[in-house]
Amino acid sequence: MALLEVRGVTVRFHGLLALDGVSLSVSRGEVVGLIGPNGAGKTTLFNTITGLQHASAGSITFDGREVGGLTADRRSRAGVGRTFQTPQLISRLSAYDNILLGCQARMRNGLFADGLRLPSSWRNEVLARREVDGVVEELGLGEHVHGAVGELPLGVRRLVEIGRALCTRPKLLLLDEAASGIGREESGELADLFSRIRRQHDLSMLVVEHDVDFVLSLCDYVYVLDFGRMIARGTPEVVRSNPEVIAAYLGEEAGRAAAAS
Repeated sequence: MALLEVRGVTVRFHGLLALDGVSLSVSRGEVVGLIGPNGAGKTTLFNTITGLQHASAGSITFDGREVGGLTADRRSRAGVGRTFQTPQLISRLSAYDNILLGCQARMRNGLFADGLRLPSSWRNEVLARREVDGVVEELGLGEHVHGAVGELPLGVRRLVEIGRALCTRPKLLLLDEAASGIGREESGELADLFSRIRRQHDLSMLVVEHDVDFVLSLCDYVYVLDFGRMIARGTPEVVRSNPEVIAAYLGEEAGRAAAAS
């Protein structure tokens, strides 16, 4: 059984069809890519999977459980972690404290325990800080952890957001354009980092990215969205040569040329 099963999901915004019967699946330990032109519906699908957007039709099953009726925070606690196209961090806090929020969201000590500094709260804080120290080292963030996160470069802020997501201990990590703002020379290092994260944290990943070469080099399987519809799916090799995919990115003439070759 797949870890994530999306079946026939449709989303409408005031009559506009943003997703039209979209289906995909992510198996345990798999890295799956989701690509498509701007406005294809990729982030809308992420929002629907994570509970930030309600689906008009269809079903979403995670870890064998239908989650369509669960709130975003309950899906997070069930093991769905994510990053955002624009990093959603608290700019006045340090990178370290932003990552620490991931542990606190998972542990949920409660205001009563925290306010009274009960032993359970103190133990959890010690464990959380040890965990954050490990994530900081893993992501190479040591020199950036103490300054205000809002002053950091975009690529570093993206890593901070990944660190916070890892501290929620997800089973599935959704990465929304995590390579954006990172130079092409660094993208290979980022792909290696994602591969290490998958192994070390025993994760599945669903990756949205505009850099098609990055996705095809990283992922085991790839889905392609265009105008809210899934137009292609398959291994990176199959998707790379698909005429509909070429047309979606390069125009109809390129697609016809690819089909004729």
